[in-house]
Amino acid sequence: MTANVDAIVIGGGIHGCSTALHLCLAGLKPVLIEKDYAGRHASGVNAGGVRQLARHIPEIPLSIRSMGIWEKISDLLDDDCSFESHGQVLVAENEDELAVCRARVAELNAMGFTHEELIDAVELRRLVPAVAETCPGGVVSRRDGAANPAQTTTAFRRKAGLLGATVREGVAAGNIRHRDGLWHVDVGPESFAAPVLVNAAGAWAGKIAAALGEPVPVETVAPMLMITSRVPHFIDPVVILRGRKLSFKQFKNGTVLIGGGHLATPYQDRNETVLDWKSLAISARTVFELFPVMRSATIVRAWAGIEAKMKDDIPVFGPSSRHKGLYHQFGFSLHGFQLGPGAGAVMAELIVNGGTQTRISDLGIDRFHPSAP
Repeated sequence: MTANVDAIVIGGGIHGCSTALHLCLAGLKPVLIEKDYAGRHASGVNAGGVRQLARHIPEIPLSIRSMGIWEKISDLLDDDCSFESHGQVLVAENEDELAVCRARVAELNAMGFTHEELIDAVELRRLVPAVAETCPGGVVSRRDGAANPAQTTTAFRRKAGLLGATVREGVAAGNIRHRDGLWHVDVGPESFAAPVLVNAAGAWAGKIAAALGEPVPVETVAPMLMITSRVPHFIDPVVILRGRKLSFKQFKNGTVLIGGGHLATPYQDRNETVLDWKSLAISARTVFELFPVMRSATIVRAWAGIEAKMKDDIPVFGPSSRHKGLYHQFGFSLHGFQLGPGAGAVMAELIVNGGTQTRISDLGIDRFHPSAP
């Protein structure tokens, strides 16, 4: 027997859960389908950066929209998600990198974006006292911060369920087809039908898009993270680098989370990853050179999450270029966590209202299918 719902959302990462919640807030009753459990992959194991800083220009409006939700996340979810706003700092390690920072801030200011601010060596050391003395400055986004990714994704899933979403975890969506004006999806012995289907399946979303006639240049990647032993408190903002790969955050208990985009080998069909210890050693060396205070710390553990990376590093977000009632929300390319709250809100607006005031025109799947009818 088929159950009729208002929308079918495939994927229980932060994006699918946020969209399900915002559809509920708009008065719809969606079903949320996750083959494992909410936050099992990228959304639950990333660095938790809540970052407007250093984003691709086409996604800045969505990032700004999302930041407004992050700052009131407790009101939305009844959970603070361990969100803290101490800013994020991009460190330039030399004058050439600082010149690139200066040009970037000028470009954004000319476009009306003011969230990135150029800082000199004095302000850099005020914000990050432990940074190497040779660094001449950088860029800060003062409203940015970090949150607990697993806690956040679970909070979105929980609130969506409380507001009326049907949640199915542990069974994959299958046999996706369009018939008589409705999208039909099987979930184990159950079947759901709805006029709207949202493809938010993360690393598995590219296969769904291709099966529905909209292939895109997407690959499966597995960004790695590691966490250290405890060291005395020395930093509040999240730090990233202009040149080398690094993201860096210290928790209240003194441990330090180190990331930055070095990749493990993903085995998507098995839900497994194999770490690249040589690349992790590069990250450790970068920290060793940039923050002398970390030179006595040890690495406690490391891990990786499976996610989708687009060829142009820009997500696929918005309506299908081929099918009525189909929407895509994937390919966030190692930087989708901060976008999750805003993306869910905007997706609900697209579905319910047929449009949004948030500029997303450069994110559509039609950039890969310009001649699609």
